[in-house]
Amino acid sequence: MKPLNSIRISGRDVLPLVEGGKGVAVSNGESSGAWAKAGGVGTFSGVNADSYDAEGHTIRQIYHGRTRRERHEELVAYAVRGGITQAKIARDIAGPDARIHINILWEMGGAERVLHGVLEGAKGVVNGVTCGAGMPYRIAQIAASYGIWYYPIVSSARAFRALWKRAYHKFSDWLGGVVYEDPWLAGGHNGLSNSEDPLRPEAPLPRVRELRDVMRECGLAETPIVMAGGVWCLREWADWLDNPEVGPVAFQFGTRPLLTQESPISPAWKRRLLTLKKGDVYLNRFSPTGFWSSGVRNPFLEELHQRSERQIAYTMAPVGEHDTELKIGPRGRPVFVTHTDKDHAQAWMSNGFVEAMKTPDSTLIFVTPEKSHEIRTDQIECMGCLSACAFSNWSQHEEGSTGKKADPRSFCIQKTLQDISHSESIDHNLMFAGHAAYRFADDPFYANGFVPTVKQLVDRLVTGD
Repeated sequence: MKPLNSIRISGRDVLPLVEGGKGVAVSNGESSGAWAKAGGVGTFSGVNADSYDAEGHTIRQIYHGRTRRERHEELVAYAVRGGITQAKIARDIAGPDARIHINILWEMGGAERVLHGVLEGAKGVVNGVTCGAGMPYRIAQIAASYGIWYYPIVSSARAFRALWKRAYHKFSDWLGGVVYEDPWLAGGHNGLSNSEDPLRPEAPLPRVRELRDVMRECGLAETPIVMAGGVWCLREWADWLDNPEVGPVAFQFGTRPLLTQESPISPAWKRRLLTLKKGDVYLNRFSPTGFWSSGVRNPFLEELHQRSERQIAYTMAPVGEHDTELKIGPRGRPVFVTHTDKDHAQAWMSNGFVEAMKTPDSTLIFVTPEKSHEIRTDQIECMGCLSACAFSNWSQHEEGSTGKKADPRSFCIQKTLQDISHSESIDHNLMFAGHAAYRFADDPFYANGFVPTVKQLVDRLVTGD
Protein backbone atom coordinates (compact mmCIF):
# COMPACT_ATOMS: atom_id res chain seq x y z
CA MET A 1 0.00 0.00 0.00
CA LYS A 2 1.42 3.40 -1.00
CA PRO A 3 1.72 6.14 1.63
CA LEU A 4 -1.50 8.13 1.91
CA ASN A 5 -0.59 11.74 1.24
CA SER A 6 -2.75 14.67 2.26
CA ILE A 7 -4.75 16.62 -0.31
CA ARG A 8 -5.96 20.21 -0.45
CA ILE A 9 -9.74 20.32 -0.04
CA SER A 10 -11.77 23.44 0.78
CA GLY A 11 -8.65 25.40 1.66
CA ARG A 12 -7.00 22.89 4.02
CA ASP A 13 -4.71 19.87 3.75
CA VAL A 14 -6.68 16.81 4.86
CA LEU A 15 -6.65 13.07 4.48
CA PRO A 16 -8.08 12.12 1.05
CA LEU A 17 -11.02 10.49 2.84
CA VAL A 18 -14.44 12.06 2.35
CA GLU A 19 -17.59 11.00 4.17
CA GLY A 20 -20.45 10.61 1.72
CA GLY A 21 -23.50 12.67 2.68
CA LYS A 22 -26.59 10.52 3.12
CA GLY A 23 -30.12 11.81 3.75
CA VAL A 24 -32.70 11.78 5.20
CA ALA A 25 -31.11 12.26 8.67
CA VAL A 26 -28.46 9.55 8.13
CA SER A 27 -25.29 11.62 7.82
CA ASN A 28 -25.73 14.04 10.69
CA GLY A 29 -23.63 16.47 12.65
CA GLU A 30 -22.33 13.84 15.05
CA SER A 31 -21.07 11.47 12.35
CA SER A 32 -19.68 14.19 10.06
CA GLY A 33 -18.09 16.07 12.93
CA ALA A 34 -16.31 12.92 14.08
CA TRP A 35 -15.10 12.18 10.53
CA ALA A 36 -13.69 15.68 10.12
CA LYS A 37 -12.07 15.57 13.55
CA ALA A 38 -10.34 12.33 12.50
CA GLY A 39 -8.66 14.21 9.65
CA GLY A 40 -10.92 13.68 6.65
CA VAL A 41 -13.80 15.71 5.23
CA GLY A 42 -17.06 15.31 7.13
CA THR A 43 -20.31 15.68 5.20
CA PHE A 44 -23.70 16.09 6.84
CA SER A 45 -26.90 15.76 4.89
CA GLY A 46 -28.90 18.91 4.20
CA VAL A 47 -31.89 16.82 3.13
CA ASN A 48 -34.57 17.33 5.78
CA ALA A 49 -32.06 17.12 8.59
CA ASP A 50 -33.18 16.67 12.18
CA SER A 51 -33.59 19.45 14.69
CA TYR A 52 -34.22 19.06 18.43
CA ASP A 53 -36.38 20.50 21.18
CA ALA A 54 -35.13 22.05 24.43
CA GLU A 55 -34.78 18.58 26.00
CA GLY A 56 -32.73 17.28 23.08
CA HIS A 57 -35.49 15.13 21.58
CA THR A 58 -35.80 14.89 17.81
CA ILE A 59 -38.60 17.06 16.45
CA ARG A 60 -40.62 14.80 14.19
CA GLN A 61 -41.51 16.44 10.89
CA ILE A 62 -45.28 16.46 11.05
CA TYR A 63 -47.27 18.57 8.59
CA HIS A 64 -50.38 20.57 9.41
CA GLY A 65 -50.96 22.59 6.23
CA ARG A 66 -54.19 21.97 4.35
CA THR A 67 -52.63 22.33 0.91
CA ARG A 68 -49.50 20.91 -0.68
CA ARG A 69 -48.08 24.40 -0.99
CA GLU A 70 -48.58 25.06 2.73
CA ARG A 71 -46.99 21.74 3.63
CA HIS A 72 -44.10 22.48 1.28
CA GLU A 73 -43.42 25.69 3.19
CA GLU A 74 -43.38 23.68 6.43
CA LEU A 75 -40.93 21.22 4.87
CA VAL A 76 -38.54 24.00 3.83
CA ALA A 77 -38.68 25.48 7.33
CA TYR A 78 -37.93 22.08 8.90
CA ALA A 79 -35.04 21.55 6.48
CA VAL A 80 -33.43 24.93 7.14
CA ARG A 81 -33.73 24.57 10.91
CA GLY A 82 -32.35 21.01 10.80
CA GLY A 83 -29.49 21.90 8.48
CA ILE A 84 -28.36 24.74 10.73
CA THR A 85 -28.60 22.46 13.76
CA GLN A 86 -26.50 19.70 12.21
CA ALA A 87 -23.90 22.13 10.82
CA LYS A 88 -23.29 23.59 14.27
CA ILE A 89 -23.12 20.15 15.91
CA ALA A 90 -20.55 19.04 13.34
CA ARG A 91 -18.43 22.14 13.85
CA ASP A 92 -18.54 21.86 17.64
CA ILE A 93 -17.26 18.27 17.44
CA ALA A 94 -14.70 18.77 14.67
CA GLY A 95 -13.10 22.00 15.83
CA PRO A 96 -12.48 25.25 13.97
CA ASP A 97 -9.97 24.06 11.35
CA ALA A 98 -11.59 20.78 10.26
CA ARG A 99 -13.42 20.60 6.93
CA ILE A 100 -17.21 20.31 7.09
CA HIS A 101 -19.36 19.98 3.97
CA ILE A 102 -23.12 19.94 3.44
CA ASN A 103 -24.69 17.58 0.90
CA ILE A 104 -27.73 18.78 -1.06
CA LEU A 105 -29.83 16.93 -3.62
CA TRP A 106 -30.60 19.31 -6.45
CA GLU A 107 -33.94 17.64 -7.15
CA MET A 108 -35.16 17.91 -3.57
CA GLY A 109 -38.00 20.32 -2.93
CA GLY A 110 -36.82 23.86 -2.28
CA ALA A 111 -33.15 22.93 -2.67
CA GLU A 112 -31.94 26.46 -3.34
CA ARG A 113 -34.03 27.98 -0.58
CA VAL A 114 -32.85 25.36 1.91
CA LEU A 115 -29.19 25.85 1.00
CA HIS A 116 -29.47 29.64 1.28
CA GLY A 117 -31.24 29.28 4.63
CA VAL A 118 -28.64 26.92 6.11
CA LEU A 119 -25.65 28.92 4.88
CA GLU A 120 -27.19 32.17 6.16
CA GLY A 121 -28.02 30.62 9.53
CA ALA A 122 -24.64 28.92 9.94
CA LYS A 123 -22.27 31.46 8.44
CA GLY A 124 -18.64 30.47 8.74
CA VAL A 125 -19.54 26.94 9.82
CA VAL A 126 -19.70 25.13 6.46
CA ASN A 127 -16.64 24.94 4.21
CA GLY A 128 -18.11 23.31 1.13
CA VAL A 129 -21.23 21.95 -0.54
CA THR A 130 -21.58 18.74 -2.53
CA CYS A 131 -24.55 18.48 -4.82
CA GLY A 132 -25.93 15.83 -7.14
CA ALA A 133 -29.21 14.18 -8.16
CA GLY A 134 -29.75 16.33 -11.21
CA MET A 135 -27.77 19.00 -13.04
CA PRO A 136 -26.99 21.62 -10.39
CA TYR A 137 -26.05 24.57 -12.60
CA ARG A 138 -26.73 27.21 -9.95
CA ILE A 139 -24.79 25.58 -7.14
CA ALA A 140 -21.63 27.38 -8.29
CA GLN A 141 -23.15 30.84 -8.00
CA ILE A 142 -24.71 30.07 -4.61
CA ALA A 143 -21.48 28.68 -3.15
CA ALA A 144 -19.40 31.57 -4.49
CA SER A 145 -21.81 34.11 -2.98
CA TYR A 146 -21.06 32.64 0.47
CA GLY A 147 -17.34 32.19 -0.13
CA ILE A 148 -17.40 28.39 0.14
CA TRP A 149 -16.26 25.67 -2.24
CA TYR A 150 -18.60 23.57 -4.35
CA TYR A 151 -18.29 19.94 -5.42
CA PRO A 152 -20.71 18.81 -8.15
CA ILE A 153 -21.50 15.10 -8.22
CA VAL A 154 -21.42 13.72 -11.76
CA SER A 155 -21.42 10.27 -13.32
CA SER A 156 -19.79 11.12 -16.64
CA ALA A 157 -17.37 13.53 -18.27
CA ARG A 158 -20.19 14.66 -20.54
CA ALA A 159 -22.26 15.83 -17.57
CA PHE A 160 -19.37 17.86 -16.18
CA ARG A 161 -18.66 19.44 -19.55
CA ALA A 162 -22.28 20.62 -19.76
CA LEU A 163 -22.15 22.06 -16.25
CA TRP A 164 -18.83 23.80 -16.95
CA LYS A 165 -19.96 25.40 -20.19
CA ARG A 166 -23.25 26.60 -18.82
CA ALA A 167 -22.21 27.94 -15.43
CA TYR A 168 -19.11 26.67 -13.68
CA HIS A 169 -16.54 28.47 -15.85
CA LYS A 170 -17.85 31.73 -14.35
CA PHE A 171 -17.07 30.55 -10.81
CA SER A 172 -13.99 28.41 -11.31
CA ASP A 173 -12.18 29.88 -8.29
CA TRP A 174 -14.63 28.17 -5.93
CA LEU A 175 -14.72 24.78 -7.67
CA GLY A 176 -13.11 22.67 -4.94
CA GLY A 177 -13.32 19.36 -6.74
CA VAL A 178 -15.51 17.10 -8.85
CA VAL A 179 -17.12 14.01 -7.36
CA TYR A 180 -17.29 11.12 -9.81
CA GLU A 181 -20.03 8.82 -8.54
CA ASP A 182 -20.10 5.38 -10.11
CA PRO A 183 -23.67 5.00 -11.40
CA TRP A 184 -23.62 1.21 -11.05
CA LEU A 185 -22.13 0.89 -7.57
CA ALA A 186 -23.12 3.93 -5.51
CA GLY A 187 -25.90 3.85 -2.98
CA GLY A 188 -29.01 6.02 -3.12
CA HIS A 189 -29.95 7.67 -6.39
CA ASN A 190 -27.70 6.90 -9.34
CA GLY A 191 -26.76 8.92 -12.40
CA LEU A 192 -27.38 6.34 -15.10
CA SER A 193 -28.22 8.00 -18.41
CA ASN A 194 -30.58 6.59 -21.01
CA SER A 195 -27.57 5.52 -23.08
CA GLU A 196 -26.12 3.38 -20.28
CA ASP A 197 -27.22 -0.16 -19.52
CA PRO A 198 -27.96 -0.78 -15.81
CA LEU A 199 -27.03 -4.43 -16.33
CA ARG A 200 -23.66 -3.68 -17.97
CA PRO A 201 -21.46 -1.82 -15.50
CA GLU A 202 -18.43 0.00 -16.86
CA ALA A 203 -15.09 0.17 -15.06
CA PRO A 204 -14.58 3.53 -13.33
CA LEU A 205 -10.96 4.17 -14.33
CA PRO A 206 -11.57 4.84 -18.06
CA ARG A 207 -14.53 7.06 -17.20
CA VAL A 208 -12.47 9.01 -14.66
CA ARG A 209 -9.61 9.36 -17.16
CA GLU A 210 -12.13 10.89 -19.56
CA LEU A 211 -13.35 13.22 -16.82
CA ARG A 212 -9.77 14.31 -16.07
CA ASP A 213 -9.16 14.99 -19.77
CA VAL A 214 -12.18 17.28 -19.86
CA MET A 215 -11.05 18.99 -16.67
CA ARG A 216 -7.59 19.60 -18.15
CA GLU A 217 -9.25 21.23 -21.16
CA CYS A 218 -10.98 23.52 -18.67
CA GLY A 219 -7.72 24.41 -16.87
CA LEU A 220 -8.53 22.14 -13.92
CA ALA A 221 -5.59 19.74 -14.05
CA GLU A 222 -4.89 20.15 -10.32
CA THR A 223 -8.49 20.24 -9.13
CA PRO A 224 -9.21 17.06 -7.15
CA ILE A 225 -11.49 14.30 -8.35
CA VAL A 226 -13.33 12.49 -5.58
CA MET A 227 -14.02 8.85 -6.44
CA ALA A 228 -17.36 7.73 -5.00
CA GLY A 229 -19.34 4.51 -5.26
CA GLY A 230 -17.95 1.05 -4.66
CA VAL A 231 -15.01 2.26 -2.55
CA TRP A 232 -14.47 -0.14 0.33
CA CYS A 233 -10.73 -0.01 1.10
CA LEU A 234 -7.89 1.97 -0.44
CA ARG A 235 -5.68 -1.07 -0.97
CA GLU A 236 -7.92 -1.88 -3.94
CA TRP A 237 -7.37 1.62 -5.39
CA ALA A 238 -3.60 1.87 -4.90
CA ASP A 239 -3.01 2.25 -8.64
CA TRP A 240 -5.06 5.48 -8.54
CA LEU A 241 -2.69 7.11 -6.05
CA ASP A 242 0.00 9.29 -7.65
CA ASN A 243 -1.39 8.29 -11.05
CA PRO A 244 -0.85 11.12 -13.58
CA GLU A 245 -3.84 9.93 -15.64
CA VAL A 246 -6.10 10.44 -12.64
CA GLY A 247 -4.40 13.46 -11.07
CA PRO A 248 -5.16 14.61 -7.53
CA VAL A 249 -7.69 12.18 -6.09
CA ALA A 250 -9.64 11.60 -2.89
CA PHE A 251 -12.06 8.81 -2.03
CA GLN A 252 -15.60 9.10 -0.76
CA PHE A 253 -17.02 6.52 1.64
CA GLY A 254 -20.78 6.38 1.86
CA THR A 255 -21.60 2.86 3.02
CA ARG A 256 -18.92 2.11 5.61
CA PRO A 257 -19.73 5.14 7.82
CA LEU A 258 -23.23 3.68 8.28
CA LEU A 259 -21.76 1.07 10.61
CA THR A 260 -20.11 3.26 13.23
CA GLN A 261 -20.90 4.18 16.80
CA GLU A 262 -21.70 7.75 15.75
CA SER A 263 -23.98 6.73 12.87
CA PRO A 264 -27.57 7.63 13.83
CA ILE A 265 -29.23 4.71 12.04
CA SER A 266 -31.09 2.18 14.19
CA PRO A 267 -29.49 -0.90 15.77
CA ALA A 268 -31.76 -3.03 13.57
CA TRP A 269 -30.39 -1.36 10.44
CA LYS A 270 -26.82 -1.87 11.62
CA ARG A 271 -27.48 -5.56 12.33
CA ARG A 272 -28.97 -5.97 8.86
CA LEU A 273 -25.85 -4.52 7.25
CA LEU A 274 -23.76 -7.24 8.91
CA THR A 275 -25.85 -9.98 7.28
CA LEU A 276 -26.09 -8.75 3.68
CA LYS A 277 -24.98 -11.00 0.84
CA LYS A 278 -23.76 -10.11 -2.62
CA GLY A 279 -26.76 -9.16 -4.73
CA ASP A 280 -28.87 -8.02 -1.78
CA VAL A 281 -28.36 -4.44 -2.97
CA TYR A 282 -29.65 -3.82 -6.47
CA LEU A 283 -30.64 -1.11 -8.91
CA ASN A 284 -34.31 -0.33 -9.31
CA ARG A 285 -36.39 2.40 -10.89
CA PHE A 286 -39.26 2.83 -8.45
CA SER A 287 -38.10 6.18 -7.07
CA PRO A 288 -40.55 9.06 -7.63
CA THR A 289 -37.58 11.11 -8.86
CA GLY A 290 -37.39 9.02 -12.02
CA PHE A 291 -33.74 8.17 -11.27
CA TRP A 292 -32.36 4.69 -10.84
CA SER A 293 -31.50 3.98 -7.22
CA SER A 294 -29.72 1.31 -5.18
CA GLY A 295 -31.47 -0.22 -2.21
CA VAL A 296 -31.41 -3.31 -0.02
CA ARG A 297 -33.69 -6.11 -1.12
CA ASN A 298 -36.50 -6.31 1.44
CA PRO A 299 -40.31 -6.68 1.56
CA PHE A 300 -40.72 -2.97 0.75
CA LEU A 301 -38.97 -3.27 -2.62
CA GLU A 302 -40.44 -6.70 -3.28
CA GLU A 303 -43.97 -5.29 -2.91
CA LEU A 304 -43.14 -2.58 -5.45
CA HIS A 305 -41.88 -5.24 -7.87
CA GLN A 306 -45.04 -7.28 -7.40
CA ARG A 307 -47.21 -4.20 -7.78
CA SER A 308 -45.71 -3.46 -11.19
CA GLU A 309 -45.92 -7.09 -12.26
CA ARG A 310 -49.69 -7.00 -11.73
CA GLN A 311 -49.98 -4.55 -14.60
CA ILE A 312 -51.84 -4.54 -17.92
CA ALA A 313 -52.39 -1.97 -20.67
CA TYR A 314 -55.90 -0.64 -21.32
CA THR A 315 -57.83 1.66 -23.63
CA MET A 316 -61.06 3.55 -23.03
CA ALA A 317 -62.59 2.22 -26.27
CA PRO A 318 -62.01 -0.95 -28.32
CA VAL A 319 -58.74 -0.57 -30.22
CA GLY A 320 -57.02 -3.45 -32.04
CA GLU A 321 -56.35 -6.33 -29.66
CA HIS A 322 -57.82 -4.30 -26.80
CA ASP A 323 -61.30 -5.52 -27.63
CA THR A 324 -62.28 -7.23 -24.38
CA GLU A 325 -64.30 -5.33 -21.81
CA LEU A 326 -63.13 -5.26 -18.20
CA LYS A 327 -65.20 -3.51 -15.54
CA ILE A 328 -63.25 -1.76 -12.82
CA GLY A 329 -63.97 0.39 -9.81
CA PRO A 330 -67.04 0.49 -7.54
CA ARG A 331 -69.22 1.62 -10.44
CA GLY A 332 -67.98 -1.06 -12.79
CA ARG A 333 -66.81 1.37 -15.44
CA PRO A 334 -65.58 -0.46 -18.54
CA VAL A 335 -62.10 -0.33 -20.02
CA PHE A 336 -60.79 -2.48 -22.84
CA VAL A 337 -57.92 -4.93 -22.58
CA THR A 338 -56.66 -7.96 -24.44
CA HIS A 339 -58.40 -11.27 -23.82
CA THR A 340 -55.28 -12.67 -22.16
CA ASP A 341 -54.87 -9.65 -19.90
CA LYS A 342 -58.48 -9.95 -18.76
CA ASP A 343 -57.70 -13.47 -17.60
CA HIS A 344 -54.68 -12.12 -15.69
CA ALA A 345 -56.77 -9.35 -14.12
CA GLN A 346 -59.50 -11.74 -13.00
CA ALA A 347 -56.92 -14.07 -11.45
CA TRP A 348 -55.37 -11.18 -9.51
CA MET A 349 -58.78 -9.97 -8.35
CA SER A 350 -59.72 -13.44 -7.18
CA ASN A 351 -56.60 -13.32 -4.97
CA GLY A 352 -57.68 -10.08 -3.30
CA PHE A 353 -56.03 -7.53 -5.58
CA VAL A 354 -59.39 -6.05 -6.48
CA GLU A 355 -58.45 -2.38 -6.80
CA ALA A 356 -57.38 -1.30 -10.30
CA MET A 357 -55.33 1.90 -10.27
CA LYS A 358 -54.54 3.87 -13.41
CA THR A 359 -50.96 4.88 -14.22
CA PRO A 360 -49.71 7.73 -16.46
CA ASP A 361 -48.76 5.13 -19.09
CA SER A 362 -52.33 3.94 -19.79
CA THR A 363 -51.87 0.83 -17.72
CA LEU A 364 -53.65 -0.57 -14.70
CA ILE A 365 -52.05 -2.06 -11.63
CA PHE A 366 -53.99 -4.28 -9.25
CA VAL A 367 -53.60 -3.90 -5.50
CA THR A 368 -55.50 -4.75 -2.34
CA PRO A 369 -58.01 -2.23 -0.94
CA GLU A 370 -55.61 -1.58 1.96
CA LYS A 371 -52.70 -0.80 -0.36
CA SER A 372 -54.92 1.37 -2.57
CA HIS A 373 -55.98 3.37 0.49
CA GLU A 374 -52.35 3.78 1.58
CA ILE A 375 -51.25 4.94 -1.87
CA ARG A 376 -54.06 7.48 -2.21
CA THR A 377 -53.53 8.78 1.32
CA ASP A 378 -49.81 9.25 0.74
CA GLN A 379 -50.49 11.05 -2.54
CA ILE A 380 -53.03 13.37 -0.90
CA GLU A 381 -50.70 14.15 2.02
CA CYS A 382 -47.76 15.07 -0.27
CA MET A 383 -45.56 17.80 1.23
CA GLY A 384 -43.49 18.54 -1.85
CA CYS A 385 -40.20 16.97 -0.80
CA LEU A 386 -39.02 16.80 -4.43
CA SER A 387 -38.88 19.49 -7.09
CA ALA A 388 -41.14 17.21 -9.11
CA CYS A 389 -42.68 13.95 -7.92
CA ALA A 390 -43.98 11.22 -10.20
CA PHE A 391 -45.83 9.53 -7.33
CA SER A 392 -48.01 12.47 -6.31
CA ASN A 393 -47.64 14.65 -9.47
CA TRP A 394 -46.44 17.56 -7.28
CA SER A 395 -44.19 20.21 -8.81
CA GLN A 396 -42.66 23.11 -6.90
CA HIS A 397 -43.22 25.41 -9.88
CA GLU A 398 -46.11 27.83 -9.99
CA GLU A 399 -48.53 25.29 -11.49
CA GLY A 400 -48.03 22.98 -8.49
CA SER A 401 -48.31 19.90 -10.71
CA THR A 402 -46.24 17.97 -13.23
CA GLY A 403 -49.27 17.90 -15.51
CA LYS A 404 -49.27 14.10 -15.46
CA LYS A 405 -51.36 11.59 -13.57
CA ALA A 406 -49.99 10.52 -10.20
CA ASP A 407 -48.17 7.20 -10.55
CA PRO A 408 -49.28 4.47 -8.10
CA ARG A 409 -46.31 2.28 -9.04
CA SER A 410 -44.02 4.51 -6.96
CA PHE A 411 -44.10 5.61 -3.31
CA CYS A 412 -43.76 8.58 -0.93
CA ILE A 413 -40.00 8.78 -0.52
CA GLN A 414 -40.11 11.32 2.31
CA LYS A 415 -42.42 9.14 4.38
CA THR A 416 -40.34 5.98 4.10
CA LEU A 417 -36.94 7.65 4.60
CA GLN A 418 -38.17 9.50 7.66
CA ASP A 419 -39.60 6.28 9.06
CA ILE A 420 -36.51 4.15 8.56
CA SER A 421 -34.32 6.92 10.00
CA HIS A 422 -36.36 7.22 13.17
CA SER A 423 -37.60 3.70 13.90
CA GLU A 424 -36.59 0.04 13.91
CA SER A 425 -38.82 -0.67 10.88
CA ILE A 426 -36.31 -1.82 8.28
CA ASP A 427 -38.32 -4.41 6.37
CA HIS A 428 -41.15 -2.18 5.22
CA ASN A 429 -39.17 0.92 4.34
CA LEU A 430 -36.66 1.90 1.69
CA MET A 431 -33.11 1.11 2.83
CA PHE A 432 -30.51 2.75 0.62
CA ALA A 433 -27.01 1.23 0.48
CA GLY A 434 -24.04 0.97 -1.84
CA HIS A 435 -23.46 -2.26 -3.73
CA ALA A 436 -20.40 -3.13 -1.61
CA ALA A 437 -22.47 -3.30 1.58
CA TYR A 438 -22.36 -7.12 1.50
CA ARG A 439 -18.67 -6.85 2.42
CA PHE A 440 -19.51 -6.02 6.05
CA ALA A 441 -20.22 -9.73 6.53
CA ASP A 442 -16.78 -10.85 5.29
CA ASP A 443 -14.48 -8.06 6.42
CA PRO A 444 -12.54 -9.25 9.53
CA PHE A 445 -12.68 -5.69 10.88
CA TYR A 446 -16.35 -6.29 11.72
CA ALA A 447 -15.89 -9.80 13.15
CA ASN A 448 -18.26 -10.77 15.96
CA GLY A 449 -20.50 -7.80 15.20
CA PHE A 450 -17.85 -5.19 15.96
CA VAL A 451 -19.08 -1.63 15.34
CA PRO A 452 -16.17 0.86 15.32
CA THR A 453 -16.12 4.51 16.20
CA VAL A 454 -15.60 6.88 13.30
CA LYS A 455 -12.00 7.44 14.47
CA GLN A 456 -11.34 3.68 14.47
CA LEU A 457 -12.77 3.40 10.97
CA VAL A 458 -10.70 6.28 9.62
CA ASP A 459 -7.56 4.84 11.22
CA ARG A 460 -8.37 1.52 9.55
CA LEU A 461 -8.88 3.16 6.15
CA VAL A 462 -5.50 4.91 6.38
CA THR A 463 -3.81 1.49 6.58
CA GLY A 464 -5.39 0.57 3.25
CA ASP A 465 -7.99 -1.74 4.72
